[in-house]
Amino acid sequence: MPEPLVIVFDVNETLSDMGPLADAFEQAGARRELARLWFATLLRDGFALAASGDNRAFAAIGADALRALLEAERVSGDLDAAVERVMAAMQDLSLHPDIPDGVRALAAAGHRLVTLTNGAAANTDKLLVAADIRDSFELLLSVADAAAWKPAKAAYHYAAASAGADPSGMLLVAVHPWDIHGAARAGLRTAWINRTGSRYPSYFQEPDIVVAALTELPDALAAAL
Repeated sequence: MPEPLVIVFDVNETLSDMGPLADAFEQAGARRELARLWFATLLRDGFALAASGDNRAFAAIGADALRALLEAERVSGDLDAAVERVMAAMQDLSLHPDIPDGVRALAAAGHRLVTLTNGAAANTDKLLVAADIRDSFELLLSVADAAAWKPAKAAYHYAAASAGADPSGMLLVAVHPWDIHGAARAGLRTAWINRTGSRYPSYFQEPDIVVAALTELPDALAAAL
């Protein structure tokens, strides 16, 4: 494995802890478990648009999908306020505990760090600034400026062009197997963070590296080089 000069991080769920979203759904009068369904629905529709050649904003898809789910849930009260509450919570998440130390170690090892999100780069900036690790990242990228959402190849090639790197010299870090697969198909190396001990789907291309936390990645990379 050639040394990955550019490490590209997925943001939602990989860096950010989305667990608190369940609280926002409960406060809006919906079931807590609806948070996971909403995010899955948001991704499904974003992927469908990408597959058909369109690229719509994460927040716009999220708000519409959220409204439909809350209506189906028969949430009482002000639906607009409920949607606003959940969408605001999405912009006020924190990092997983393993992220700050892992990021600092990777930066100290000399790697160039970049983020690539299907969401908004401004939200990534807010997340990293709050954790005092923004300076470790060279670029904060969003597919809003690419031809398509991840996992389309165009998204990863946009990141490569933005970083001035060849895909073969890049490593994607993500918790989502679909993201790992997409990056691999685009020519990037991949590292899967498996925090939950899940089984990796057999129909996706396997990651080059598997770790349980980002803090394990520096040693895993050193062993692979």
